Amino acid sequence: MILVGLTGSIGMGKSTAAQALRRLGLPVHDADAAVHRLLAPGGAAVAAVLAAFPGVGTAAGGIDRRALGARVFGDAVALKRLEAILHPRVRAAKRRFLAMAARRRCRLVVLDVPLLYETGGERECDAVLVVSAPAFLQRQRVLARPGMTEAKFRDILGKQLPDAEKRRRTRYVVPTGLGRRFSLDRLRAALRAIDQRSGHLRRPLP
Repeated sequence: MILVGLTGSIGMGKSTAAQALRRLGLPVHDADAAVHRLLAPGGAAVAAVLAAFPGVGTAAGGIDRRALGARVFGDAVALKRLEAILHPRVRAAKRRFLAMAARRRCRLVVLDVPLLYETGGERECDAVLVVSAPAFLQRQRVLARPGMTEAKFRDILGKQLPDAEKRRRTRYVVPTGLGRRFSLDRLRAALRAIDQRSGHLRRPLP
């Protein structure tokens, strides 16, 4: 089974690339979606987060992610405390995903991880896809998001490996600033290249 990491800085188009990969029939594990499930009503991390950060619960029994974000924004100690709760649970979800993919004999699976390089996750991948766009376009996309501010944007960028360094570390870069058709073509080309380099795959990728 070939593990392909999918990553990219905020606002670079990673979510759109993940959707395209799913449409191509590839199983994709979304680390962000795993976090959302953990914090949703009935989620496995709700009790632990409420114990560590009282007052961030919702009436429905989940976690108000915006309120939680405000509690950890700019507070490295609080962020570490939150990561200690979430990261082991996200890793467990990933293991379950990979075990299921192995049982289904999937030949290629995708790990969609925003902080792949920052957490050393690339070491378990056979190849990494990096989505990238010009800085001006990234800024436009991010600041158009509800609740986003310049300060939050700078804080997020400060926690992420620079886009140029991500691109330097991989041979598979997918530009997302020149239209969806161009991005999809580059994504397909990257998958074909991974296919060709991993000699034991049994049929060509789409």
